[in-house]
Amino acid sequence: MQEYFVDLHIHIGRTKSGRAVKITGAKSLTFSNIIRHARDYKGLNMIGVIDSHSPEVLDEMEDLLKVGELQEHPEGGLNYGGMSVILGSELEINDESTQGPIHVLCYLPNLQTMRTFSKWLENHLKNIHLSSQRVYISGRDLQRKVKELGGIFIPAHVFTPFKSLYGKGVKNSLSEVFDADLIDGIELGLSSDTDMADQLAELHRYQFVTNSDAHSLAKIAREYQKIEMAEPSFRELGLALNQSDGRGIKANYGLDPQLGKYHRTVCSDCLVYNPTYDEACSECGSVKKVKGVADRIRELRSSEGSQAERPPYIHQVPLEFIPGLGPKMLEKLMDHFGTEMAVLHSVPLDSLKQVIPEKTAVTIDKARKGQLAFHAGGGGKYGKISD
Repeated sequence: MQEYFVDLHIHIGRTKSGRAVKITGAKSLTFSNIIRHARDYKGLNMIGVIDSHSPEVLDEMEDLLKVGELQEHPEGGLNYGGMSVILGSELEINDESTQGPIHVLCYLPNLQTMRTFSKWLENHLKNIHLSSQRVYISGRDLQRKVKELGGIFIPAHVFTPFKSLYGKGVKNSLSEVFDADLIDGIELGLSSDTDMADQLAELHRYQFVTNSDAHSLAKIAREYQKIEMAEPSFRELGLALNQSDGRGIKANYGLDPQLGKYHRTVCSDCLVYNPTYDEACSECGSVKKVKGVADRIRELRSSEGSQAERPPYIHQVPLEFIPGLGPKMLEKLMDHFGTEMAVLHSVPLDSLKQVIPEKTAVTIDKARKGQLAFHAGGGGKYGKISD
C-alpha cells in the first residue's frame, strides 16, 4: 500500500477550442492545463475532473490518448505520467422531493462509461456542454444510473447554504432525496470539518472527502486528502471509500472552517455577523440573512460525535491565504522546493527562511502547526488570517 494526495473536485473552465464549460471557471482551466498544473506544480497524485461529461472535454482526452500523453488504466482512470485522472460529472438535483437544488458528484471508471453517461444525460438536461446542469430526474434515479455503470456517487459540499444537500436541499435527512445505501462518501465543503459533520448521526457510516471545488488553477488542492491504496486507479479509489482490505482515507486536509465563505450567519445586505437568523440585522435593519454552516449544523444536530474512528482532519491554510505571499514569492518557493505539497508538508522552517522573508516563512510554519487565529467568513466572503 502507498499514500497518495487526492483532490476529486476540479472544474473545466473552457475546452481546448475556447467553449465555456464552467461559466464561472477561469479560461485557463482547460483539461491539459489542469493535469500539468495538478501534477507538476501542486504535487497531486490523483485528481477528479468533474466536467468530464462535456463532449469536447472527452474529445480532448481521446486526442491525448492517441498521442500517448494519457493512458487508460486497466482498473479505471487515466494515467498522466504517474498521476491518475478520475472522470467525474457535477450535476444538480431539484425535483418534487427536494426543498431546493442539490449538487452531486458522479464518477465513472473510464472514457467508454463516461461517453455512455454523457449520451444518457443528453436526454435529461438542457445543455450537455456545460457544468453543474440540472438533471430532470430524481436523485434516486441518478444514483441507480451511476451504479449501473459501475460508478461512485458523492453529494457535493453538503453544508453550503446554496445548492447542497443540507444547505437547502432537504429538511432534515438525506433519505428524503437519496438512497442511503447508494452513497459512497460525503464531500464536506470549505466551511465545515469532520467534527462539525459528525454531529449528524446519519453521516457516521460514510467516509468524508475534502476537495477544492477549484474554479481556477490556483484553487486546485486548497482542500484534499491523503488516501492509502495499492495504486492510483478508479477501482482502488472505490475500495478506499469503502475502507476495504486496509485501504482508506488516512487524513483530510482542509481549510479551518472559519476561512470558508459560509461559516457564520451574516446579513445578506451588509455582511455583518448576525448570530440570530430570524431577527433583523443589528447594523442595517435588513431581515435577509445567509445562514452559516455552523448554525445549520446546530439545527440538524443528532449526535455528540462519530462512533467510528475517523482519520485526522488537519486544518490547513492554502499558500494563497498567507499574507505577503504573492505570485513572485510563490514562484521562488516552487523553483526551490518543486511543489506546493512539498512546501505544505515537508520543507523545514529554516529552509523556507533561506528563500522568503522570515515573517512569511514563520506564518507558513504557524499555519502548518495550527497556531494561527482567524476572522470567520460568511455570506460568500472568505475568512482571513488575523495575525
